[in-house]
Amino acid sequence: MNGRTKLAVLIDADNISAATCEALIREIANYGVASVKRAYGDWTTPQLAPWKGVLHEYAISPMQQFSYTRGKNSTDSSMIIDAMDLLYTGRFDGFCLVTSDSDFTKLAMRIRESGLLVYGFGEQKTPDSLQAACDKFVFLEALESTSESGSGGEESSAKARGRARKSRQELNQDTKLVNLLRGAVEAVSDENGWAHISEVGSHIANQSSFDSRNYGYRKLSKLIEVTELFDMQKLNYREDGSYDLFIRDKRQR
Repeated sequence: MNGRTKLAVLIDADNISAATCEALIREIANYGVASVKRAYGDWTTPQLAPWKGVLHEYAISPMQQFSYTRGKNSTDSSMIIDAMDLLYTGRFDGFCLVTSDSDFTKLAMRIRESGLLVYGFGEQKTPDSLQAACDKFVFLEALESTSESGSGGEESSAKARGRARKSRQELNQDTKLVNLLRGAVEAVSDENGWAHISEVGSHIANQSSFDSRNYGYRKLSKLIEVTELFDMQKLNYREDGSYDLFIRDKRQR
């Protein structure tokens, strides 16, 4: 993804806090240009008052949807209809769906079926079904932590807003995560079992909406290091201080 990638950003304002907007827009800029930015909700309600100043600051178009029936989320329907209309224009390379609501799972799947990328953003309570339906899903809490920690480093980033990063024990007890990491390393490793970290990351991205920040780590390499399940080797040091990082499953020794 680069600056020429055109993205449609659709925000479920009824479901997302306005306080996350700054970090959200900054993150989206890493994937492309937000050609369309829309926020959906009933703007006549006091609950959405915090959003009104944010809309102007980040040039987000408010899309009005009255709640005609108690208990029914009209906002979801309006956002889904608009998403399909935008999809059919053929003007976009991807969509950013900002919501924690599982009702958008089918929408994400439909957009991907059309060959477009789907970036999801939601709170940690977001159901697994929606996370899995996106090419990449990022917890808004992770973005807020990074934004508020500034240059405070890995630990302060993870602890911002009181959200501690996952410990070694927690990571290693996550069978899904461990299998994902080991499977990716095995898939791209050489005959000696060593795999370049960038290839590991690419392989994971091709099959999962994984983001290391969702576990409290800004980089995949740091998360892998903490698990202590892999050998790590730094090679090809360059003048600018960079190097190539290779990892190997310790079971391959």
